Amino acid sequence: MARRIIDVDSERWEVYPSGRVTVYGRDQFGLIFGRGTGSQRQRRVTHFSPLGARSPARAFLELSDRELLELFRQSQPAWTAPEVDYAAH
Repeated sequence: MARRIIDVDSERWEVYPSGRVTVYGRDQFGLIFGRGTGSQRQRRVTHFSPLGARSPARAFLELSDRELLELFRQSQPAWTAPEVDYAAH
């Protein structure tokens, strides 16, 4: 799947669709934000409802950088999300 890079408070975060299907089917998709590696790795997760395309890849590509930044601000730490198996890192 496609990956993008956004700048959040002068830090670069990679963002990509989670690939997990929610109970809402094509009405809601997950995104994973990540940065760092190893023990310094940080990940955050959020969901969004697309306004246009209903396929995860197309809906993701339709998001602007500003929308991705807004979704990042709404995201939760990885340990709260099944998309990343409730990972601590």
